[in-house]
Amino acid sequence: MLNHDILSLLGLASRARQIACGDVLLKNIQKKKVYFLIIADDASENTKKKYSDKCHFYGIDYMIIGHIDELSRSIGKDNRVAIGILDKGFANKIKSKLGGWYYGKKE
Repeated sequence: MLNHDILSLLGLASRARQIACGDVLLKNIQKKKVYFLIIADDASENTKKKYSDKCHFYGIDYMIIGHIDELSRSIGKDNRVAIGILDKGFANKIKSKLGGWYYGKKE
């Protein structure tokens, strides 16, 4: 379960048009426009693998956390299993709220 601060930041990023989801998300990952990716914990294993493999290949930080309903509700859309943050400031703030623990972290 995501805390209220992270959900609020996702909502702000959505209103600022600094998120990507759906078909556009994979294209933005390939163009390295995504700074951080959140994948829903209850997404299918194939979906989690597809997004995590893309993030590993392109060197993008990501985290598997939260539920589809939480993520979708926070950005005001339906059935979103992955949300990409397109702004470095929003991405860094969300990472700090997560406590600095996420996949792809460069030591």
